Amino acid sequence: MNDLYIILTASLVSASCALLGCFLILRRMAMVGDAISHAVLPGIVIAFLLSGSRDSVTMLIGAGIIGMFTTFLIEFFHKKARLQTDASIGVTFTWLFAIGVVLISLFAGKVDLDQDCVLYGEIAYVPLDVIITQGGINIGPKALYVSGIILIVNLLFVSLAYRKLFLTTFDPYFATAIGISTTVWHYALMGAVSMTTVASFESVGAILVVALLIAPAATAYLLTDNFKTMLALACLMGVLSSITGYYLAVWLDGSIAGAIATMSGVHFALAMLLSPSHGMIYKKLKTHIH
Repeated sequence: MNDLYIILTASLVSASCALLGCFLILRRMAMVGDAISHAVLPGIVIAFLLSGSRDSVTMLIGAGIIGMFTTFLIEFFHKKARLQTDASIGVTFTWLFAIGVVLISLFAGKVDLDQDCVLYGEIAYVPLDVIITQGGINIGPKALYVSGIILIVNLLFVSLAYRKLFLTTFDPYFATAIGISTTVWHYALMGAVSMTTVASFESVGAILVVALLIAPAATAYLLTDNFKTMLALACLMGVLSSITGYYLAVWLDGSIAGAIATMSGVHFALAMLLSPSHGMIYKKLKTHIH
């Protein structure tokens, strides 16, 4: 049963990340998830200093607030300081991460408080953190419910706002011309990314969240030119990476998160080589035939 809990949690998180990752890749903001994973450190420290507690909910709230602040800063530097998006991301996350390190050294040096012990989880521990009802009934891992809720929220967000997200991603000038605010929908998307990233940290770990935000969506991008198909394929590739990665970890007796991220990379490499539309081998064959 523990195997199933881990695979289900990874699959739910991967589908949530893949949905948003498709938009991030097309907006050339693929590294936002990585930025948020580093930039939330001061939020964790401030939450600890204000509450005096290392309770995961308190830490997640602090991290979530700073995660949103990170996305605002990235956009602010991009628009006001005329920095390219990648430079804005780099400046923001290194600055906030450094502030977090300074705060830890000043105020929490004698406390076992760092990203690893407070927020960055390990997916192998998912079956251990269960929800027990007042009647003493074990209803399953907390991570399973959290990741399920995140997926439902993201599915509702993407389906209800699909037209606006689609237009602001592919043709922001046309979207502005017909009265759709590109800024509002940019922050709405970044808010969803921040929520998904931070809420998934404790369940599956930061490295895996970043990998699942980028790799399945990038793989799907190589396999199709239809955006709706890309969204579906990205979710499918994320689930496939979760299943194959878990069994690879069992076979090797290694890190589950590392194995899932590795399989995400393997699937991307296969798509890069064998994709019928963008694959390197297909292109060479096509050139050779012509």
